Amino acid sequence: MRIAEILAGCQPSLSFEVFPPKKAENYSAVSGAALEIAALRPSFMSVTYGAGGATDRYTLAIARDIQERYGIPALAHLTCVGTQEAGLRAQLEALRAAGVDNIMALRGDLPEEAGEAAARGAYAYAADLVREIRAFGGFCVGAACYPEGHVECPSPSLDRQRLKEKVDAGVDFLTTQMFFDNNHLYKFLYQIRELGITVPLVAGIMPVTNGAQIARICKLSGTYLPARFRAVVDKYGDHPAAMFQAGVTYACEQIVDLFASGVGAVHVYSMNKPAVARAIQSQLSEVIRVAL
Repeated sequence: MRIAEILAGCQPSLSFEVFPPKKAENYSAVSGAALEIAALRPSFMSVTYGAGGATDRYTLAIARDIQERYGIPALAHLTCVGTQEAGLRAQLEALRAAGVDNIMALRGDLPEEAGEAAARGAYAYAADLVREIRAFGGFCVGAACYPEGHVECPSPSLDRQRLKEKVDAGVDFLTTQMFFDNNHLYKFLYQIRELGITVPLVAGIMPVTNGAQIARICKLSGTYLPARFRAVVDKYGDHPAAMFQAGVTYACEQIVDLFASGVGAVHVYSMNKPAVARAIQSQLSEVIRVAL
């Protein structure tokens, strides 16, 4: 089933992201965790893709297993950085053969050791990848967006203009980077609708269950951490069981507010933790039954 069709429904959508292993010896454990999350019957699941295609075969294998074993629509991430035309076509053909027809089209991170032009390959931006997927045909295409602006972009307004170009290239839906203050998302939604971006938006939520995650999150994404969230981490960060419970609770409170405010789709960055996915789904079991 195509993600765009799920997002067009009247029920709230709750989905989860998993990431593939970097090494073959870890595949069994990671795949097992992904399938354990799939057994919870989320609306769909996304499977990320390593920089430069480092985990492409694992991404495809896990996405295929999620669909074949549990009938859960899989959203396979695909990055274009360092990719040439022939390589991209081969990847698209492999996804089609596996029955995976939902793609998250991303630029990907530029390798630090390579020159920028060489690293980019045939596609400079995610919009170029979206156009190529559209020309190939047969896929539902998602793309990323950044409520607080992309960390590499000079300004949030320029980032929104680039988002408009990406959507105009043929995007069916958007998924946001994580955020910890829903007001940033609501402001962003108003701003992109004013630009004429009307495709469905999926809100990305990161349950922080380990206080040590925070420094890395800030460095990579530039995400704003509200005082209320910082207080939670300061109080419970050194107590693993309490931090797990507090982090899940904070995420669930965000999700309830989003659903109640008319944002009908939430994508949880599960960090391959079935316990996190299970706890969130359990706390929201009745909330997600109420029609939008």
